[in-house]
Amino acid sequence: MTAEMLSASSVFINGKLKVDYAGGCAYLDGQELHLTPIEYKLLCLLCKNAGKVLTHTFLTQNIWGRSWENDIASLRVFMATLRKKLEPEPDSPQYIQTHIGVGYRMMKVE
Repeated sequence: MTAEMLSASSVFINGKLKVDYAGGCAYLDGQELHLTPIEYKLLCLLCKNAGKVLTHTFLTQNIWGRSWENDIASLRVFMATLRKKLEPEPDSPQYIQTHIGVGYRMMKVE
């Protein structure tokens, strides 16, 4: 753990989404989300950079430690499954915004 991570709050709240970094779990509307380790890592990366567009390369390097073209395909699959668990209405995503050809962004929700 870097000093930067320790000084950051151990709980992230965005609308009905709550991520407890210390506990390693996430909740939506008070219900625990059942996330795979990769989905959880992705969610944490997005939350820690809320409001910023994270590139495919940045995400794949942080999740898998390297960036290959086929990782972008894997990334899309994990983002899709993460979205299914997070977004009540898939047609109008509240939390994760796709920037086509670039990456993804965690939107700030009131």
